[in-house]
Amino acid sequence: METGGWISMILSVGFVTTMFITCLYKVLTYKESTEHMHGMNIESDDLEEDDKI
Repeated sequence: METGGWISMILSVGFVTTMFITCLYKVLTYKESTEHMHGMNIESDDLEEDDKI
């Protein structure tokens, strides 16, 4: 590989690695309350109708 290819590869891999570490750090050090976090509610109307019968 030529010098330009090495430089391009090192810059791109370095950028992706830096972004990954930054995002991982932000997720792991998030200190706000977890009360605002919402999960997926998988209750449908047909389940409620079955309970009424």
